[in-house]
Amino acid sequence: MAWFLGLGIAGVVLLALSFVFDGVIEGLFDGVAVLEGIVDGLLSLPVIAGFVSMLGFSGAIVLETTGLGAVGATLIGVPAGVLTGWFAYRLSRALMDESSGDAPRDDDLVGVPGSVVTAIPAGGYGEVLVHRAGQLVKLSAKSPVAVARGAEVWVERTLSQSAVTVRPVER
Repeated sequence: MAWFLGLGIAGVVLLALSFVFDGVIEGLFDGVAVLEGIVDGLLSLPVIAGFVSMLGFSGAIVLETTGLGAVGATLIGVPAGVLTGWFAYRLSRALMDESSGDAPRDDDLVGVPGSVVTAIPAGGYGEVLVHRAGQLVKLSAKSPVAVARGAEVWVERTLSQSAVTVRPVER
């Protein structure tokens, strides 16, 4: 049973190390074209750690709760480890393939509502607060008409990464 518990603990330690040494195994085999698709996911540290830890812990449980012995514990632990490794592979693929979209561009601000925090004189600059990529951002704002502090505005055009042209919202 000590061997199986040792494998389980080694798998958990390997999983913890995979957070620190992310991509080490992948980097060792970088450039080997035959192994490229396999090493990128199936032989990654989280997959190996999941396999080893599940083999060890499930083997220890089977060995302690049944009379199957080490061979029976191994025969049950290996498929459990393979299944856990497969789940780790699928989870890591799902997380890595998750696309949250492109980085925000200046044009993404056009049409966004905001509020004036520093009054904007006609033809001059003031400041507005707008939401950009989920964050509240203060930008310099220019308007052809005077806009009072606290007024609601729409972004008409981006002048630069930190400046916009706005127009007051008419209700």
